[in-house]
Amino acid sequence: MAPRYNLFTKIVILIVIMLIPIVSLYFYSNKTSTDVIGTELNKANTNQLTFFQNQIDADMDLISSWPNLLIHDPDIFNFKDIFLESEYFNLDEITLVKRIQTKLKIQESSMNWKSSLSIYSPTLNRVVTVNDAATYDKDTLLNRIKPGWQVTKDGERYVFSMVKVYPYSAFSRPEDANLIIEIAFDNGNFEMMLNKFKSDGRGDPFYYKRDEGIIYNQSSDRKLVTQLIDRLEKEQLQDTENITVNLDGEKYLVGIVTSKSNGWKLIDYIPLSDIVLPIEKTNLLFYISVSVLLMMSFLAAYLLYAQVQVPIKQLVLAFQKLKNADYTIRLVPKGKNEFSFLFARFNLMVVQIQELFENVYVEKIAVREAKLKQLQSQINPHFFYNCFSFISSMAKLKDYQSVIAMSENLANYYRYTTRQERDLVPLSEEIAFVTNYLEIQKMRMKWLDFTIHIPETMRKLLVPPLLIQPLVENAVIHGIETTAGAGKIRIEGVLDEQQLCMIVEDDGKGMTSTELLALQYKLSEPMQEETGCGLWNVKQRIQLRYGEDSDVTISPSQLGGLKVNIHWKQSTH
Repeated sequence: MAPRYNLFTKIVILIVIMLIPIVSLYFYSNKTSTDVIGTELNKANTNQLTFFQNQIDADMDLISSWPNLLIHDPDIFNFKDIFLESEYFNLDEITLVKRIQTKLKIQESSMNWKSSLSIYSPTLNRVVTVNDAATYDKDTLLNRIKPGWQVTKDGERYVFSMVKVYPYSAFSRPEDANLIIEIAFDNGNFEMMLNKFKSDGRGDPFYYKRDEGIIYNQSSDRKLVTQLIDRLEKEQLQDTENITVNLDGEKYLVGIVTSKSNGWKLIDYIPLSDIVLPIEKTNLLFYISVSVLLMMSFLAAYLLYAQVQVPIKQLVLAFQKLKNADYTIRLVPKGKNEFSFLFARFNLMVVQIQELFENVYVEKIAVREAKLKQLQSQINPHFFYNCFSFISSMAKLKDYQSVIAMSENLANYYRYTTRQERDLVPLSEEIAFVTNYLEIQKMRMKWLDFTIHIPETMRKLLVPPLLIQPLVENAVIHGIETTAGAGKIRIEGVLDEQQLCMIVEDDGKGMTSTELLALQYKLSEPMQEETGCGLWNVKQRIQLRYGEDSDVTISPSQLGGLKVNIHWKQSTH
């Protein structure tokens, strides 16, 4: 019996089992590393955004401190006490305004942010800036006197402004203020900082405040930012957080930090694919390495299988065929190795065994032919005894026609059986012989009825003589004669690709299942007196002629009696 798994399969299974813990460990370590990288990346991104936001908040706090510093300047503080007696400043007042403008210019240029300082004098109804000293709309100014940073939109620009008043209590009553200092700048400063932040990293930062608007960096993808804002507006955003957002099938890592100075949110987003790209490259390299290793392992396993397992399997199959008496098997040596030596020795052994068995087989054939002659000769006396018994019975009944018919048929039978030189006869001659026998019996038993169905292609086949007649004789003597009302015999031939069958049935008394088993067992044992010569002789001859696969089986017939089936494989020589 062939092994369930060959060597190649076992090696492949072993390789896979060895790779499973390696791949599993890699997956675990890769997942752990990815999680750690993600956590650290979130922290780094948050820290970077927070640091940048703190810079902006610090700059805004610095700018917001300018009015407090300027309001304590003597020149600026004295500006509130000037009262014009005419429409124009006198020389001293002009000199004071120039000094104030110089100080404003110095203050504005003290940092990189572009901003503007304005000093309002309600008593003069004049505003002093770096470049001018003009009147202003008092009502418009009074509406802007509010604590903290104020944001107004001027076209595409956002203007951030903060107002300081003296006295400080004037915030609640703006009309009581006698000195107002305003610091203002637009979103250009934020864009400058965003551009700088973008140049230092991989993100695309922007500022956003609900109900206010968006401040982009110079190269922002505005369509994508708009989609991101639409997505974020559906969320309850915290002051500081990191979230992952899916936009058009692409995942983005989004960091958010809220400004403490103005309440605007600094938002930065990075495509997640940019972050995991190095990890994916490492994974791809690992997968390629594992695949190459697996292919090399398969190649090594196949070479081992081809060089060792295949020759061993050929030897096993050869021994199995040798066990089944196939002495034509030969192995073809390949190369010069140990298996070539074994193949050559195996071929030599088979040749010697074949020669030995051929010699034994020749002797066995001679013995078998002698035994066949002996068994065939036993048929004749048995049948003669039955025929002469019938003639004697007919003579007593003075049925001379039957005696004459029996004599003629007996002469034909004697002519058929005395041709001992033939080991095989055409089936058509055997059927003609059986027909003569049944015609004789029908003369004795008028109720006897028989049918014969043999295919024409089967009638030309050669069979051992006196193969069917003993079965018909048993059907007549033990089935028809001993059973009242019985009288049908059916003979049928069946031919297919596998075997030939001859079937003889009757409607006699039949046998019980126990009797059938007992009779079948006796046919496989040496002949005994109660067994009967006919069936045992047929079985022995058919098996001697065609081998152990041929047999005689007995079973109940649909006609009511017994059904005897002879089956064998037709010899090709």
